[in-house]
Amino acid sequence: MNPAPPARSPLRPVVRVVRAPRVTEGGGFVVRRPVPANGLETLDPILMIDEMGPVTYGPGEAVGAPDHPHRGFETVTYVLEGEVEHADSAGHAGTLGPGDVQWMTAGAGVVHREMPSRRIQAEGGRMHGFQVWVNLPAALKSARPRYQELRADRLARVTLADGMARGRIIAGEAEGAEAPVRTHVPVTLQHWTLDAEASIVLSVPRHHTLGLYVFRGEAQVGDRRIGDGELGVLGEGEAVALVATVDADVLLVGGKPIGEPVAWAGPFVMNHRDEVLAAYDDYIEGRMGQIPPEIIRA
Repeated sequence: MNPAPPARSPLRPVVRVVRAPRVTEGGGFVVRRPVPANGLETLDPILMIDEMGPVTYGPGEAVGAPDHPHRGFETVTYVLEGEVEHADSAGHAGTLGPGDVQWMTAGAGVVHREMPSRRIQAEGGRMHGFQVWVNLPAALKSARPRYQELRADRLARVTLADGMARGRIIAGEAEGAEAPVRTHVPVTLQHWTLDAEASIVLSVPRHHTLGLYVFRGEAQVGDRRIGDGELGVLGEGEAVALVATVDADVLLVGGKPIGEPVAWAGPFVMNHRDEVLAAYDDYIEGRMGQIPPEIIRA
C-alpha cells in the first residue's frame, strides 16, 4: 500500500455525485454521459465524457459514428473492448484495439468517422470504450489538426497497493509515471482497476478540476460512495484517497481550467456564437474537406 500523503496535501472531498444518463449518439449507439448531465455543464477543460457500451452486437448490428465534423476542441478515444476503425479529411486512418488511445486535435476543423471494425460489423462482437472531449483555448481553436495514436503497450502504467490497484496513465502523471501523449492544455486522465478493498492515495495537480467516474463496481472517497455509472465531482486538494468496496474500474479525469466563454453547438465548440455559425458555414460549403474514398475502402 502506498503511504499516506503529507499533512500539507489535503485530501480532495467529493462535493457532488452525478448519475450518468443514457443518450443515443452517432448512428444509433447508446452511451452513458456523466458530463454534461444533470446541471453539470463541464469539468473545464473537460467538455464531455461518453462511455460507449459495453454492448455485444450480433452480425450486422454494430453501429458507430459516420462522417461528421469537429472544430475547436480535441477528442480522446480510449478502447477497452472491440475494434474501432477511423478516417478523416486530413488523410489519417487506422484501427484501434483494446487498450489503444487516439488523441485527435480537431483545431481548425476536420471531417471524421469512427466505426466498429468491418470484422465486427460483419461478424458481431463486444464493444466498450470512452470518448472524452477536451476544450481548447481561443488561441488554439484554429490550430492545425493533429493525431496522436498510442498503442496499449505505450501507455504509462502504475501498480500500487501490493498489486491490488493497476493504473493506465493516458494523460498527465501519476506516482512518477508520465503519459507519452502531448496535450495542448494540462489534462489528467487515468484508468484505475481496483481489487476489492484496495486502498490508494494519488497525488494530483492542485489547480486541476477533477472528477472520478466509476464504470464498474463501487468506490469510496472519504465518506462518499460512488457507484457504477456515477461521477464524483472532487473539491480542492492535492491528493485523492480512494478505496474500492468491491472490484472496480474508475476514470480519474480533469485538467487545468481554461476559464473562457464556451459557445457550443453540436460538433463545434468555440468562444462565441458567431464563430459557431461560421463553423457550420465552412462545413456546409465543404471547406473542412471530405474523407478520401480510397482511405475508407483501404
